[in-house]
Amino acid sequence: MDSPPVAAASRLRILTTPITMSSIFLPYLQNIEPGRALHPSTCPSSQSSSGKSTWTSEGLTIQTAELLGERLAKELHTFKSPERIWIRRQDNGWFSTWEECFSTMIKNLLQKLPSERKYVELLNKGEEVRKRVVPWLLRPLVIDPVLLHGDLWSGNTGTDRKTGQPVIFDPSSYYGHGEADLAIARIFGGIPESFFAAYHKQMPKTEPVQQYGLRGDLYELYHYLNHTVLFGGGYSGSALQKMNKLLRACP
Repeated sequence: MDSPPVAAASRLRILTTPITMSSIFLPYLQNIEPGRALHPSTCPSSQSSSGKSTWTSEGLTIQTAELLGERLAKELHTFKSPERIWIRRQDNGWFSTWEECFSTMIKNLLQKLPSERKYVELLNKGEEVRKRVVPWLLRPLVIDPVLLHGDLWSGNTGTDRKTGQPVIFDPSSYYGHGEADLAIARIFGGIPESFFAAYHKQMPKTEPVQQYGLRGDLYELYHYLNHTVLFGGGYSGSALQKMNKLLRACP
């Protein structure tokens, strides 16, 4: 889903879709439901007006970003999967380990890249990342799979104009490692550092802490690959840089 328009004066975000597009929009509503059922003030409901479904919010401030980080850790990321880890809707599957789940997510994206010469290095190194880096970084983790937003960049966050509370929307939810939800927020910026500090105050970095940064690079790689698949080669260079960094660090 494209990011909603932003009004310059008030940073007002309005996400709309015609009701006639309900079959297309339904997956977004279905993804929101688990989070909204748990914490309705954080996940907004849609409103119908003049034949359209509408959400309205303003951008995050430093204060609401801090509150969002705290609530993400204490609320959404405490909702645990029943014993298994779920991969996102478009490539459904249940896995017994986070390592297997994430490796499959990367594999699915590599398989969707066009078989063009310019992607040969990306494909080869992507497979090397799956074989070497994913087991190295993810196999040692002792974690419970939690409900993730899945697409938590600044365009999918906001502040409720009436309550002043942070809200999140337009998810691509699945169950996985909570730290994976922070990756795309770092890639595109726009979410204040207070969000990350508040999150980790409530949800400490997973051991081994010394590999936290490299895990972040691995989780960011997923989004760079996903954007390469969706939008073309402009993101492939960033994906390749991440792969090279991870492969150099891997014993």
